[in-house]
Amino acid sequence: MSDTATIASQQRAFWNSEATRRWVTEQARIDRLMANVTEAALAAAAAKPGESVLDIGCGTGTTLLRLAAAVGPEGRVLGIDISEQQLALARQRIAAAGATRARVELDDAATHDFPPAAFDLGFTRFGVMFFADPVAAFSNIRRAMKPGGRLALAVFRAGSDNPWTTACLAAVRHLVAPPAPPGPEDPGQFAWGDPARVRRILGGAGFRDVALTPFDPAFNLGANAAEAAAFAMYIGQGARLLSGLPDTTREAARAAFETFFKAHEGPDGVSLPGGLWLVSAVN
Repeated sequence: MSDTATIASQQRAFWNSEATRRWVTEQARIDRLMANVTEAALAAAAAKPGESVLDIGCGTGTTLLRLAAAVGPEGRVLGIDISEQQLALARQRIAAAGATRARVELDDAATHDFPPAAFDLGFTRFGVMFFADPVAAFSNIRRAMKPGGRLALAVFRAGSDNPWTTACLAAVRHLVAPPAPPGPEDPGQFAWGDPARVRRILGGAGFRDVALTPFDPAFNLGANAAEAAAFAMYIGQGARLLSGLPDTTREAARAAFETFFKAHEGPDGVSLPGGLWLVSAVN
């Protein structure tokens, strides 16, 4: 396989593994964690009644359902994702909501055979940072967009702007070595942090009027340090770092996380800052 195909295969395996199953079992909690982001991203997208929308990396369907409500009975929303376990939950939620104009497909948006010129809006909440070849992926997505169609993307800035998910890793450096830093073109959570790279990707794919607006939400990680530590153990950077390690190491890490989060407890629980780009572009 080519490097691009290998990376895509690895991403598909990861997002269908036990390591990511908690995106399904903890869907309600993750939605609470991401609530500020969801509201800001949907407001920026401004889906209109009657529009056709593509939700890229739709996951368990939270934004898909909100978009379906926004476009109404005359509109339609297609969600696409590589995670079968997340789409299974999305389908259940679509059925429960009676959202007859929303549907999902299991596939990679980078290579999916979309109908041409079909969508008014391409949207994502954190669904595009893992493309192996993002220019090729967005070229494929652009072909599915109507002339004048718009993109609305929520992506993370650099890791240093997101202490809610990176700062606690310093607490376990005595237990486990940090991962090798990704290269500037490698896919990953912070792969869209460089605004010049974002413009290069979208411009290279044929989009115009690319704009990036910073958004700095607080992420509430739990009601107290113990809850935040438990969350860090099974979702996010910490969970990846500790996956497969002995129980003794994991318990020591949990205690270290709890000590770290104690310093960030407040009246509303444990909150740490994050940094995002709200990206817009036009076909």
